[in-house]
Amino acid sequence: MASLMEQLLAESNFGSLASGSVITGIVTEIRQSDVVVDIGGKSEGLVPHSEFNDLNDIQIGSEIEVFLEKLEDKNGNPVISYDKAQQKKNWENIVANCKEGSIVPGKVKAKVKGGLIVSVGVDAFMPASQIDIQPPKNLDQYVGQTYDFKIIKINLDRKNVVVSRRELIEEQRTEKRRALLDDVKPGSKRKGVVKNITDYGAFIDLDGLDGLLHITDMSWGRVSHPSEILKVGEEIEVMIIEVDRERERVSLGLKQCANNPWDNIALRFPVGTKVKGKVVNLVNYGAFVEIEQGVEGLVHVTELSWTKRVAKPSDVLKVGQEVEAVILGVNKEEQKISLGLRQLESNPWEMVRHNYPVGARVRGKVRNLTNFGAFIELEEGIDGMVHVSDLSWTRRINHPGEILKKGDEVEAIVLDVDASQQRISLGVKQTQEDPWSAVERKYRIGDIVAGKVSKITNFGAFIELADEVDGLVHISQIGEDHVEKVKDVLKIGQQVSARVIKIDKEERRIGLSIKAASYDAGKLQDEIKAFDRVKGSSSGDFNSLGDIWDKAGN
Repeated sequence: MASLMEQLLAESNFGSLASGSVITGIVTEIRQSDVVVDIGGKSEGLVPHSEFNDLNDIQIGSEIEVFLEKLEDKNGNPVISYDKAQQKKNWENIVANCKEGSIVPGKVKAKVKGGLIVSVGVDAFMPASQIDIQPPKNLDQYVGQTYDFKIIKINLDRKNVVVSRRELIEEQRTEKRRALLDDVKPGSKRKGVVKNITDYGAFIDLDGLDGLLHITDMSWGRVSHPSEILKVGEEIEVMIIEVDRERERVSLGLKQCANNPWDNIALRFPVGTKVKGKVVNLVNYGAFVEIEQGVEGLVHVTELSWTKRVAKPSDVLKVGQEVEAVILGVNKEEQKISLGLRQLESNPWEMVRHNYPVGARVRGKVRNLTNFGAFIELEEGIDGMVHVSDLSWTRRINHPGEILKKGDEVEAIVLDVDASQQRISLGVKQTQEDPWSAVERKYRIGDIVAGKVSKITNFGAFIELADEVDGLVHISQIGEDHVEKVKDVLKIGQQVSARVIKIDKEERRIGLSIKAASYDAGKLQDEIKAFDRVKGSSSGDFNSLGDIWDKAGN
């Protein structure tokens, strides 16, 4: 029996078979899911159909090379693989003939974690970052596809290969970019694909050459953000604006591919034309209204209403609101159009001269106070202004708040009307007779008058007389003795008697003397002459009573 077994072993190849080797076998049968291969051992091995690229290439009786993984499995059958035999042969071929940087064809076999398995004779790994310029989100679309790949790493110890498709694409794009840079010229048009969108513009792929489309060159109209008009992946036509070959940069324009709406703008929108538009932006000083695509006009805040006091445009308008307006001005060079909303209504100021003639007596409420005067509301939106100098005939008023407050009802006289500037000048003091018009009848030089101290200065005191007329007592006219400080002798509200020693109707000034109140006629005349010659004081050199008066009144 033993001799028979020895004879069978001697006749077979079993003794020369070794695990891990590539051997030649003969196809003996093609079953539904497997190919049966005789390798000269004790039994035949099976190879799954999936290991063959094309089963039609396999014939019964043909020789194929297989990889012997095990001499026997638990059933005593050899474990063989056609695919691994090809892999081993191809690996040896790659090691012998390919280097890192070589270009090889291949087919994507499967998706794995982090990338794809690519068959280039052996199974190679392609990281997701090496698939395309932009790492794709869906890797399934590549399975089954055939491409050229660049070998970027060969690990002999681990027997693995890393390939890249991206590097080939980038090299191709570099060649295309150089060719395009030599070819493109400012003014020419090209089609491209939106590659990326930023706050300031978009990058357009011109088939290998990226160009920047700035937000200001996207539309003749207002663009708040590029995403309003562009989408990533969208194909558009752009114009080459500028080419920098040294820096490999290209500036693009989208709006330049369409007609400039500002051409013939003055002919399309002559001054005085009524137009309809949409409010696209509100700012503190006005509202921007789009009257056609790419053309906006500004309604200044002062052009919103004839009478309403609009603090800011958002009080009366909203973005997106449809409005009607009138063209007030067109500047093609600066691409500016001035619009008005109030011009659609009649101007109430056109009736002001008729309603408020010069000399008319009017009533109104104090709406606002400023350093120079008070604004009196005569009717809604129609104000008159009382200058501080027209508040009183006699009082020196530095600020209208000294005698008026907001909301006060006042009576005034219309002094002047300027409808073109929307101004009405009013006077409050003009509602009464000017007391200075009769001052010479009421006061004569030498008269003794009574009054109270209304104001004290360094060099004198103002005395309030009848009819609110003030006289000035110079410090030198207070007493016979030298007076160092007026406030040491006189107090606000103190009643005094004084003599008139100077009257200047034109300058509206009365000079008084307390010390001369008891003088006789002769001594009074001497004092008057001496007063006229007065020069200098503790506050400066005064050449006349007028200088003294002005200085004291400040």
